[in-house]
Amino acid sequence: MKSNLLMNFTVDKENKAVNVKREFNASLSQVWSAWTEAQILDLWWAPAPWKSKTKNMEFKEGGRRLYAMLGPEGEEHWAIADFTSISPKTNFKYLDAFSDSEGNLNEEFPRSDWNVTFSEKDGSTFVDVVIKHEKLSDLEMIIQMGFKEGFTIAMEGLDAIFAEKNKN
Repeated sequence: MKSNLLMNFTVDKENKAVNVKREFNASLSQVWSAWTEAQILDLWWAPAPWKSKTKNMEFKEGGRRLYAMLGPEGEEHWAIADFTSISPKTNFKYLDAFSDSEGNLNEEFPRSDWNVTFSEKDGSTFVDVVIKHEKLSDLEMIIQMGFKEGFTIAMEGLDAIFAEKNKN
C-alpha cells in the first residue's frame, strides 16, 4: 500500500480559487461513494476531532446536502451543498455555503463554487478539486479560517477509511 499519496494544495489568487489534487489508494467507485454518500461523508468530511453529521442529502442535480460540523465542545456549524451538475463517477459540482440548521444561507460568509473531478490511474484514484470564490477577500477569509489544515486532516481521515476497507 502506498503511504506517500499525492496531495497538492495551491492557492490561485489571480483566479480567486483553491486547487487541490489528491491521490487515494482505492478504486474509483470507492472514492466516488465516499464523496457522494452521506453515511460515508459523515465518517471523514470534518477534520478530527470534529465530526460531520448530515441532516439530509439528495445527491442529484438541483439536490442539496444539509450538514453540520460538530465540535468537541458541542459546537455546531451548519452548511449546505447545492448540487448543480453530476456526471457519475467523473465529476460533480456544487455551491457550498454556511447556513443555519434549516439550510438558510448565512450571508456573513461567502459561497464557494466546487468542481470535483475523479480519475483512475495505475491503481490509484485522483480527485481534482477546484474551489472558486467571487472575491479575493472571500478566498482569503476561507484560508484564514484554516481551510487548508482542516481539508488536509479530512483527506487523511478518508485515507484511514480506505486503509481499513483494504485490510478486509
